[in-house]
Amino acid sequence: MKSVLIIASTLMALSAEGKTTGPADSLKISKDISLDEVVVTATKVAKGTPVAYSELTKDELNRRNDGQGIPFLILQSPSVIMTSDAGTGIGYSGFRIRGTDANRINITVNGVPVNDSESHTVFWVNMPDFASSVDNIQIQRGAGTSTNGAAAFGATVAMQTQKSELKPYAEYSGSAGSFGTVKNTVKLGTGLLQDHFVFDARYSNIQSDGYIDRAKANMHSYFASAAYYGDNTLIRFQTFGSIEKTYQAWTGIPSYLLDSDRTYNPCGEYKEDGVTKYYKNQTDNYRQQNYHLTASQRLSDLWNMNLTLHYTHGAGYYEDYKGGAKVKDYKLPPYIDSQGDTISKTDLVRRKWLENDFYGAIYSANYRGERLQFSAGAAINRYDGDHFGRVMWAKQSNNLPEPDYEYYRNTGDKLDYNMYAKANYQFHPNLNGYLDMQYRGIHYTIKGSDDKAGDHVNVDKHWNFFNPKAGINFQKDGHNAFVSFSVANREPNRDNFTEAGRDERPQHETLYDYEAGYGFGNSRFHVGANLYFMDYSNQLILTGKISEIGEALTSNIKDSYRMGIELTGGVKIARWLDWSGNLTLSRNKIKNFIESIEVYDADWNFLREDHNDLGTTDIAFSPDIIANSMFNFSWKQFSASFNSQFVGRQYIDNTSCKDRSIDPYFVSNLRVGYVFKPKFMKEIALDVTINNLFNEQYETNAWVYSAMVDGERYKEDGYFTQAGTNAMARVTFKF
Repeated sequence: MKSVLIIASTLMALSAEGKTTGPADSLKISKDISLDEVVVTATKVAKGTPVAYSELTKDELNRRNDGQGIPFLILQSPSVIMTSDAGTGIGYSGFRIRGTDANRINITVNGVPVNDSESHTVFWVNMPDFASSVDNIQIQRGAGTSTNGAAAFGATVAMQTQKSELKPYAEYSGSAGSFGTVKNTVKLGTGLLQDHFVFDARYSNIQSDGYIDRAKANMHSYFASAAYYGDNTLIRFQTFGSIEKTYQAWTGIPSYLLDSDRTYNPCGEYKEDGVTKYYKNQTDNYRQQNYHLTASQRLSDLWNMNLTLHYTHGAGYYEDYKGGAKVKDYKLPPYIDSQGDTISKTDLVRRKWLENDFYGAIYSANYRGERLQFSAGAAINRYDGDHFGRVMWAKQSNNLPEPDYEYYRNTGDKLDYNMYAKANYQFHPNLNGYLDMQYRGIHYTIKGSDDKAGDHVNVDKHWNFFNPKAGINFQKDGHNAFVSFSVANREPNRDNFTEAGRDERPQHETLYDYEAGYGFGNSRFHVGANLYFMDYSNQLILTGKISEIGEALTSNIKDSYRMGIELTGGVKIARWLDWSGNLTLSRNKIKNFIESIEVYDADWNFLREDHNDLGTTDIAFSPDIIANSMFNFSWKQFSASFNSQFVGRQYIDNTSCKDRSIDPYFVSNLRVGYVFKPKFMKEIALDVTINNLFNEQYETNAWVYSAMVDGERYKEDGYFTQAGTNAMARVTFKF
């Protein structure tokens, strides 16, 4: 809190000493302020581009932001579903678009990749309350346009941070609600100083006990920006980061407890003298700092360019209690007890660390003519990651060679570079064509000892990809139609190598994406339909299994596809009431799926691997139906919204077995708010949100392991239950 007060006093002092900006000054720099858009021009879709996309504005994000992460805030967008480990949308959470999980969705902030270079996923727990510093989010469905980082295999999510405010401001927002959830956010800005400088800052803290037992979270985050606006020039430095500590809730609950103990959390559970106990420090701990330095230059009325240098540092660990751990797995010598017996298992506490650096440069040049819009760019990014594990304590302490004994260490290094050129040309006042070509190269290595029984890993892979995209778009009198074809290639992630099954050799995957869309809109209503056929070769499909930290595992499938129709619509029923909604109907299939199942004897000695030919099956975690309905009411200072989502059945592996699936669910949320406009400040806003209004008992994610043991089918599973009816209240003061 002391640091927050220092930042606040500094910014207010700068604002007080700065030159007041009048109307003439505002007009003078408005042209330069528009350079904010140059930063993301190369990676966002412009109107008339033949791509299916939707956008969320700053106001929409603010209305929904009670402390949940980005996955919860984009939930009403077409084809989007959310997952949450703690059951509240706070802490570890994620989303899928068109059935594709986050490690195959390209996610950027101001064009800088956010996806972890090795896992390809985004850990939203490391970006708490980031939405408070976001100006807009664009979601491109399908292969999208060329962007930086890993290829988009289901969608692209492009986030743009808040734009500069010309006038000084201060804002406090506080939320409190169910499960001990409390969120506090402070935002400050100097406005324009001396016609050139703008400073902005934010600090947030979110705490929650979680719906799931012991799934506590304590997360701090910050955002700061310093910008210089000159004649046709923008130079901006931004930094944002977080510190998080969350109790683990990574394993879900067994299906047999879904009707009796929905908040049960097995993480940290152990036995001592026959008594069940829970390890208090079964936690995930991580600190991350991001730095972006951007220079944008308007060269003429037609040309501009943008250069961004970025650096991200992350370090942290998760700690857990392992009961009955095999000492050989931790490179420990067997323990000889007082009777002379050899003890090969022990209870221990371990920490598994990750420390990494991600840095690079991104460049783009953009031309905006009357009939031609053209962008060309390149990026080079480097990732250096250290993975290591330490045994902090063992029941037989003389078993440890040294304190904090390190039992494995390996490094993951990745060089990722790309260049692209894309053009949108208007052949006719109503018709334009789009062409997008990208080359991407990757060099990825893993070297060192692994955490699996001391095995050594040695991965050294090169990939070279060419990703072309093309389409045409027609617009006239409120009508819009497009067709497009795209190719995307994507390399396997770290888990595909380190968690690979017997005799499994991960391959890169290729997507051929065919899209066709139509839309019409006017001041009263809008409708739209988008058809897609996503044909995959060697798609890395979720298997239903998870790693030790709850990451979903994937495996190559030779032939598979996703096809469907996305319907959108909205109508202004009255001046004070409007409705909008979307519906996705899809088929997500694997052709000629062969199930591999491990066979063990009664003592769990591996015998062989059997194979079952199941023919055409459903792709895991890909519901056939996703529907959203949104009513918005606004009358003077009062507003209300009522949102509902229906999600169809999701199979949790690729066998299409109903007993290995997530049941369909229907969830509704209600929000009411009122804004006061007192004379002594800009506004006071009050709102209350009731989530899961009708107390639906549902799950959003799960995992399963199946094998044959002594001639019988064996199954372990875990389901991630979500909170019943819960509420959040929020007050916001704006100065």
